[in-house]
Amino acid sequence: MQKTNEDSPIVGILLGDASGCGPEVIAKLAAAGTLTETCRPILIGDARVFAKAQTYAGVTVPTAIIAAPAEARWEDGSLPVLDLKNLDPATFALGEVSADCGRAVGETLTTAIKLALANQIDGILYAPIHKQALYLGGFTFESEEALFASLMETEHHGEINILGNLWTTRVTSHIPLKDVSDALTQDRIEQTIAFGHDVLTQAGFDAPRLGVAALNPHAGENGKCGREEIDVIAPAVEAAAARGIDVRGPLPADTAFTRAFSGEFDMVVTLYHDQGQIALKTKNFSEGVTVAGGFPVPICTPAHGTAFDKAGTGTVNTRATENALGVCCRMSAVRRNKTKGHQGQ
Repeated sequence: MQKTNEDSPIVGILLGDASGCGPEVIAKLAAAGTLTETCRPILIGDARVFAKAQTYAGVTVPTAIIAAPAEARWEDGSLPVLDLKNLDPATFALGEVSADCGRAVGETLTTAIKLALANQIDGILYAPIHKQALYLGGFTFESEEALFASLMETEHHGEINILGNLWTTRVTSHIPLKDVSDALTQDRIEQTIAFGHDVLTQAGFDAPRLGVAALNPHAGENGKCGREEIDVIAPAVEAAAARGIDVRGPLPADTAFTRAFSGEFDMVVTLYHDQGQIALKTKNFSEGVTVAGGFPVPICTPAHGTAFDKAGTGTVNTRATENALGVCCRMSAVRRNKTKGHQGQ
């Protein structure tokens, strides 16, 4: 492990669902020194799971057990581990949905969020989890994001998807396509634009540039192919621009991402789930990042799942988790500097 700078953010590193690929991915990154390149990492979870993961990954990582983040030291190259002692590797099988693993995931996420809210860590990176396991483990939320919202009492939040330098968010998400048009309102679109702008600012963008996708082919062809662009989307974009947000649209959806990937925008606001996801996953499925946006704490994860079929083989690509770490460290550094600024006032 490489040594860290005392000004770099402290990031809680979570192993994810222990029956999946997450623990061995984190072990690989720790052994390669990647975790300490841009942050001061603290592993939060069960030390026994991490020890087992090192055998799967074929690596050895020096660790130091701590009782609280304040005890963490990185000078000797050891990875500080806040050992929750909440998951015995003998109680579950790799590659299978496990209530025990889901319970441990929920407990670990809860611990990390509480530490972040207390400013003991600056951000959270968690390896892939399994939503069904989380539910079976007693955390009966629709998703981990709903768990975050409950813990942080946050009403307005949403998922951000990132590939490379391009960020995306969406106005509607898990609803049938036939219901999308009725769900689009000027207020809802304007709120999503503002939400995207705020998240980019939280990530350190000085002047975020946003593009908003159209709903209909050719952006509605001036009303010949649908009026949503005229009646709802354009007024929302104009209202957001009047508030000082650098935003353009509605953009024909079949070219919006071509322009975005060329660097014209920092974020594309899409109108429904697959409008953005198809573009990102076609471009590169294995390197995407997901951010839980709208929360006071940076929370990032790789966009891929638990890869049950590869768990224990040591063969899972680490690139998406590396990318998620980079985003998390960037956002955590902004939060840390802002917190220090408030404390100095």
